[in-house]
Amino acid sequence: MSLAHTAAEYMLSDALLPDRRGPRLKGLRLELPLDRMVKFVAVGFPLLLMSLAFAQEFSSGSPISCFCPSNFSIRQAAYVDSSCWDALVHHEQDESGQYRTKSLWPHKALPYSLLALAVAMYLPVLLWQYAAVPALSSDLRFIISELDKSYNRAIRLVQHMLKIRQEGSDPHAFWDELEKARKERYFEFPLLERYLACKQRSHSLVAAYLLRNSLLLFFTSATYLYLGHFHLDVFFQEEFSCSIKTGLLRDETHIPDLITCRLTSLSVFQIVSLSSVAIYTLLVPVIIYNLTRLCRWDKRLLSIYEMLPAFDLLSGKMLGCPINDLNVILLFLRANISELISFSWLSVLCALKDTTTQKHNIDTVVDFMTLLAGLEPSKRKPLTHGMCDENP
Repeated sequence: MSLAHTAAEYMLSDALLPDRRGPRLKGLRLELPLDRMVKFVAVGFPLLLMSLAFAQEFSSGSPISCFCPSNFSIRQAAYVDSSCWDALVHHEQDESGQYRTKSLWPHKALPYSLLALAVAMYLPVLLWQYAAVPALSSDLRFIISELDKSYNRAIRLVQHMLKIRQEGSDPHAFWDELEKARKERYFEFPLLERYLACKQRSHSLVAAYLLRNSLLLFFTSATYLYLGHFHLDVFFQEEFSCSIKTGLLRDETHIPDLITCRLTSLSVFQIVSLSSVAIYTLLVPVIIYNLTRLCRWDKRLLSIYEMLPAFDLLSGKMLGCPINDLNVILLFLRANISELISFSWLSVLCALKDTTTQKHNIDTVVDFMTLLAGLEPSKRKPLTHGMCDENP
């Protein structure tokens, strides 16, 4: 009998989680994987395109090429290129013979608009970092620590029960005391459950998360409007008519009224516009999916931690509307599952629980470990002789 108890003690000692003191949980992921991907693409892609636009400008020289009269010198031709690029206005004659002007400024503002887009897409990230990350980090550290501690408390409780059972002389008194402890709920540690239940009535984290993704959708819509209104109007215009007869040159008769110029950077402009529309169109379903995850609970994670004493948020039907801070915390617990050492142990116990023949007697990790340690989770009292006589 002592050999069996020794084996049970070794098994329970191995099931205890190591006490990780000191610098722990420094690698907490405070952004969900999809949110991080959206951030890198939404912010990094405009910066990449901006570098492409600047590289093209530096490598090819002037972004326009004007067809000056043959009597113009090289310096005069360079002046025409510079003046037309500074003005960047297309002059065209309407049916009544009057000249109409159309600004082509989106070509000149392309790199700076991409920089503004990257800054705008980074604003929701800054909002999340300053409004939600400090509170979320504190909540995750406490909850992860308490989940692991609750598991260790359950294992130590079984160790104590095994010691009492070994030292006790009357086994029936032990089972009576154990049944009383179950009825009085001595095995439950409700601090964590009550804390998580309080998080259902808090909405600061979920508000910050909704605002972050809503701002991303808003800036994406603003990008569509900008590209559609300004870029589409000059998307196919490669040549334009430029007038340099201004200032001191207004009365010069040897200078033509209009000079034809060609935009040498039109291909880059078109690539940037089309690729921006394509990339942000692909990001929209991802952002919407991130928002829809707040509309459902991660019941698999909750069902595994139902094995802990006093953690019956799921079975106790304590979950209400999922749009609250608790659901956000559960999403980040899933993202930081590597920090939850107890998760792997409880996953194994849940799998073993589903295969055991005494499934109806196992509710928590205490019940299962008492079974593995050789202590049945529920013990029937032996029938008396009188009862045997009445029920032959």
